[in-house]
Amino acid sequence: MHQVLRRAPFAMGLTAWAALVALGAMRLWKYEAAAGTSARPPLRWPADSHIVLSRRLPTLVLLVHPHCPCSRATIGELAKLMTNCDGRLAATVLVLHPAGMPDTWVRTDLWSSAAAIAGVTVLADDDGAEARRFGAATSGQSLLYSKDGELLFAGGITESRGHSGDNAGRSAIESLVLSTGTRPTTQPAVTPVYGCPLFGPGACQMEGSNPCPQ
Repeated sequence: MHQVLRRAPFAMGLTAWAALVALGAMRLWKYEAAAGTSARPPLRWPADSHIVLSRRLPTLVLLVHPHCPCSRATIGELAKLMTNCDGRLAATVLVLHPAGMPDTWVRTDLWSSAAAIAGVTVLADDDGAEARRFGAATSGQSLLYSKDGELLFAGGITESRGHSGDNAGRSAIESLVLSTGTRPTTQPAVTPVYGCPLFGPGACQMEGSNPCPQ
């Protein structure tokens, strides 16, 4: 009887610990599977954009927050995308640069990783002007335009937050680029985008803070 009584607190503690682990896993799964706000991009390349639209190749614009940990997977998928497209895609990564923040705040590992990818141009998006011009709200938002300036694709290139691997967004872009670089239907292809907010309450405002509230 005494042994049973001694084991009871241990069993209760183990049960409580298992419940906490299960709860944490559930919250993490829900967080990773929660898509961000999708862009409302212009159907034609914005005439006032400072980004150069390639007249030879489809142009991909990728907008990221420099302190979004979810976007590391997006940059990894961009590297695969550029390799698979084999020189048939022009890509620009726009890294958010809020007013008043130093250059060192912008040039994180996301910047250097993107800059190391062949065929990719990385630019600072001062005060988020280009993100707003393209209607982007979430880090990791990708937009593909034809050489004629027609929107072909809008969405993310990961399957969930911070997870690399085959996904519908990258597959859609590769299909569009490797076919004719034109839209096969009357509507652009669309996928969810997974990442931190570029603006507003969920966005990172100070270096070292966590832009991904759970």
